[in-house]
Amino acid sequence: MSSSGPLTGADLRLSMLWLGPWLVGGCLDLFLQGILSAQFVSYFSFYKDDKTALRIVVMILAVMSVLKSIHSFAVVWIQSIVYFGDLQGAILLNYTTWWQSGTPLIVALCGLYVQSYFCYRLWVISKTWYVVLPIAIIFVFGFLSVAVATYFISVDNSIQISNWFAAHLGSVFAGDVLMSSATAYFLIKSKTDVLPQTVGLINSLVRLTFQTAAPVAICAMFNLAFSQLPGSRYGIISTAFNEMLPKLYAISMMYTLNARRTIRASGPGISTTSNEISGGRSRTTRRHDIELGAIHVVTQTETHVDVLNGGRDLKDDPYSSPRKSDGEEQYK
Repeated sequence: MSSSGPLTGADLRLSMLWLGPWLVGGCLDLFLQGILSAQFVSYFSFYKDDKTALRIVVMILAVMSVLKSIHSFAVVWIQSIVYFGDLQGAILLNYTTWWQSGTPLIVALCGLYVQSYFCYRLWVISKTWYVVLPIAIIFVFGFLSVAVATYFISVDNSIQISNWFAAHLGSVFAGDVLMSSATAYFLIKSKTDVLPQTVGLINSLVRLTFQTAAPVAICAMFNLAFSQLPGSRYGIISTAFNEMLPKLYAISMMYTLNARRTIRASGPGISTTSNEISGGRSRTTRRHDIELGAIHVVTQTETHVDVLNGGRDLKDDPYSSPRKSDGEEQYK
C-alpha cells in the first residue's frame, strides 16, 4: 500500500475484495447493534416480571452482542490503522491471527446460542423430542463444520475452507427453514384446540415466526452463495454477510420476546392497562389455559394473551410469576 497517493489497479482491487467486506460487515454490525440495544432496553423496561432464568438468558445475549461489536470494530481498526501502508500484511491477517481467522467460529457460537433458544421453544410447543432432535443435530453439525473450516483457514487450504463453509452455511439455512416450518405447523395445529377468539392471535404468531426467521435465512443464503465464489476473483465478499448473522439471530430472538407487548395491546377484547402492557396479568374468575409454546392464551370474560419464551401453564411457567385470585377455578 503506497502512502504517496491513492491505491490504483491491482492494489485497489485487492483492498476492495479482501479488506472492504470487513469494513462493510463491521458497519452493519454496529448498525444492527443499535437496533439490538433498543430491543434490550425495551425488554428490561416492560418485562420486569419475567423469571430470573429468562432475564439471565437475555443478559448473556446482550453481553455477547456487545463483545461481538467490539470484536468487529477491533478487526477493522487493526486492518486500517495498525497495518496502514501494508496491504499484504493486512490481507494475511485473515489467516495468521486468531482474532480474525476465528471470526466464523465466533459468529457460529453466537448463532448456536440463539438456535438453542428456538429449539427449546419448539420443544415446549410440540412436546415431541423426535421433531426437535434432528433440527438440533443439524445446528450442532453446522457449528462443528465451521470449527473444522476455521482449522483449514489457519493452514490456508482454500478448497477445504469452501467445502466446510458450504456445510456450515447449508446447515444453518436448512435448520432455520425446518425450525420455522415446524414451529408454524404446531402453532397451526393448536388452532383446533382453542376458542375462536384466539385463532387470529395464533395466526399472528405464525406470521411472526416466519418474519423473524426470514432475515437470518436470507443472510445465510447470500453468505453461502458468495462463500462458494473463487477467492482469487471475488475475495471474501461473504464476510460482510457473515458479520451480520449473529446480530440478525439476536434481533429475531428479542423481537419474539418483545412481541408479547404488541399482541397484548392489539388482541381483540384484551385489557390494555399500563399493568397489562408491562407484563401484569388480569384477574378472572374462570380461565382456559392453552399451551402454544410461544404464546400463552387466557380466554374468559376478559381475554389475556402472554407470548412467552416457550410458554407453559401459568401454574408451572418457569419464566413468569402468576398471581391468582382467591377461589379461581382453572380447567382445561
